[in-house]
Amino acid sequence: MSETRAASGARDSSRTVAAGLLAWVWPGLGHLFLGRRGKAVIFMGSILALFGLGVAMDSRLQLHLGLEDPLALLFSLAQMGAGAPYVFARLLGYEAGLVTSPTYEYGNTFTAVGGLLNILVVLDALDTARGVRGK
Repeated sequence: MSETRAASGARDSSRTVAAGLLAWVWPGLGHLFLGRRGKAVIFMGSILALFGLGVAMDSRLQLHLGLEDPLALLFSLAQMGAGAPYVFARLLGYEAGLVTSPTYEYGNTFTAVGGLLNILVVLDALDTARGVRGK
């Protein structure tokens, strides 16, 4: 019987890891994997809209490495929380931003909030996969 529990625990663990990775790679995909279609559509739509609007508002997506400017590093990590949309936007050449644009700061805020929101969605997908219920 303990072998069955061990196999079940390994399956649950791999399901949890898969849900977390899918949720980070593409917003809402982890919830779709777990069968939570309603949540997946809402999360996908809202996070992609936030991030897409931020990029459209001339957000800067440059990666800051090193500790000489820790706030810039944290800001970059927040934007990277969006997962694949961040990578696609950078590959398409949207990393520079336009500082003279009147919407530049709004764009930066939108992309960072989208990434941070996706980090919360990843944590929710992990909790859902583990069977943890919020009260």
